[in-house]
Amino acid sequence: MFNRFKERLKGFKEAVSTKIQEKGEAEAKKAEAKAADKSNAEEKRPTQDKGGAVAAKEGKAGEEEAGQVQNNGAKAKQSFTSRAKSLIFEQEVVLDEKDLADPLWELEMALMESDVALPVAETIVATVRDELVGRKKKIRADIGEIVEEALRSALFKVLSENYFDVDEFIARADKPVKIVFVGVNGTGKTTSIAKVARYLRDRGYSVVLAAGDTFRAGAVEQIEVHAKNLEVKLVKHKDGKDPAAVIFDAVEYAKAHHRDVVLADTAGRLHTNINLMDQMKKIVRVVDPDLLIFVDEAIAGNDAVERARLFNEAVPIDGTILTKTDADAKGGAAISISHITGKPVLFLGVGQDYPDLVKFEPDWLLDRLLGS
Repeated sequence: MFNRFKERLKGFKEAVSTKIQEKGEAEAKKAEAKAADKSNAEEKRPTQDKGGAVAAKEGKAGEEEAGQVQNNGAKAKQSFTSRAKSLIFEQEVVLDEKDLADPLWELEMALMESDVALPVAETIVATVRDELVGRKKKIRADIGEIVEEALRSALFKVLSENYFDVDEFIARADKPVKIVFVGVNGTGKTTSIAKVARYLRDRGYSVVLAAGDTFRAGAVEQIEVHAKNLEVKLVKHKDGKDPAAVIFDAVEYAKAHHRDVVLADTAGRLHTNINLMDQMKKIVRVVDPDLLIFVDEAIAGNDAVERARLFNEAVPIDGTILTKTDADAKGGAAISISHITGKPVLFLGVGQDYPDLVKFEPDWLLDRLLGS
């Protein structure tokens, strides 16, 4: 998961680590030279101060004192040199924007090559810059850890800005909670509905499914299989019937039988299909869903982000589910989609079985993006 993203971040970490090391060693050499000059000055000072006395003394006593002065000077020089060399490890380096110009450019390119949307990449780079510029960094410290902390802070800021606790929402909402799923064809929308049904059922909620995709051949049969496997009620009409009527009937059934949640499938559609988008607007008017969830593939990268943005403009969505996250090498969609739409990611699909659905948590995703 996200292997290419992790690989691309390595270059940035190494570039910053090298810059800190080089700057620290350069400043340590300056300190060493300064210490050497000071030791030489101290070595000469006793000779100048006692020059007359040394000259005045005769024989062995004069030779002993001159030797003692020379020995003291050598010890002082060695002490200063030793302390200066230790500065290579204890030196605190302050990075400025010039030091980070090239590494930050490399980071921005790495993010964009990982399908992170440009505005999101710029936000992340700006936060990393703020984390690193002007801060004291010890050479002896784990430089890789310093850089990773800056990256984690920047990514967390992006991932958590629209965080939404779906469990808390469903627990507090009036029942039945009406959730409608939308998206383009072939992105795993119907399977995601089944996974959400399993997720909710495992948490003690009663669920009704609505076969609102009356447009695609075989769609009703597909969700019927899921309903049978999960042992949940399915409300369906014949193919070609009004999907708004199907979902409305499912809501009425849930009210009459005291069910907690209605999960409604809809036909896959592009935002450019005017007839199907008008149909979606009718569903929203008739059903008044509590949540309208957009479903797309994480592996679609920027395409998924753009489709979510356009759907959100046409029929405002409330959140996103990203499928096939386990097969996503780049991670760009998972990082970008919430920031671009202003709506939260709710779940991540991480496999093909019913339990393979993860509630979105920024820290969970960060651990996998950064390889923690």
